[in-house]
Amino acid sequence: MEFTESRNIFLQIADWVCDQILQEKFAPGDRIPSVRELAEEMEVNRNTVMRTYSTLQDQKILDNKRGIGFFVAENAPTQIHQRQKAAFIENELPQLIHRVKVLNLNYQDLKPLLNALEENKNENEQ
Repeated sequence: MEFTESRNIFLQIADWVCDQILQEKFAPGDRIPSVRELAEEMEVNRNTVMRTYSTLQDQKILDNKRGIGFFVAENAPTQIHQRQKAAFIENELPQLIHRVKVLNLNYQDLKPLLNALEENKNENEQ
């Protein structure tokens, strides 16, 4: 994994873990890589991974079974989805709307994207 300097590494690793959960590579109840295993894989200090896991545990995304390891919480996918959706609506969507206004985009410019969004919604409902 390549890290950017603009954000703390432990948060970037947390995003990666959450992405793995949303992509169903780590399912609820699954044991995730140990602190040591992930630190070696990511080429970071163990304390960085421990901070990631502690943060995700505080957010109820991971459960720590002492002496056994960290496991994906049963409601983790829902928790992650809700957090990411709220963050998008609060942080990214206003920037997007501002950009649309600055570029003077109209409905015709955005219609193909809105149609694709609607198709995606219909696929998810099936």
